[in-house]
Amino acid sequence: MVNGIDRPLDLLNTSKGKEILVQLKNGRQFVGNLLAFDIHINVVLDNAKEIENGEQTTSYGRMFLRGDMIVFISPSSAAN
Repeated sequence: MVNGIDRPLDLLNTSKGKEILVQLKNGRQFVGNLLAFDIHINVVLDNAKEIENGEQTTSYGRMFLRGDMIVFISPSSAAN
């Protein structure tokens, strides 16, 4: 166990309420505060923003992303 993370979903659990970066299969990237997730890695972001070429392009507010479209999720110290 490293930093309280023993299983993959533990990382998401410790990221609740914090900003995360989500990369989708279609190449789109979003950052936002993680509100919720489930075992299928469906995620709900608050204050979601789309990122293109490192720049914010669109704000969406609250957003649901399907887990089957997600390539990776990263704690957002990497998103800035």
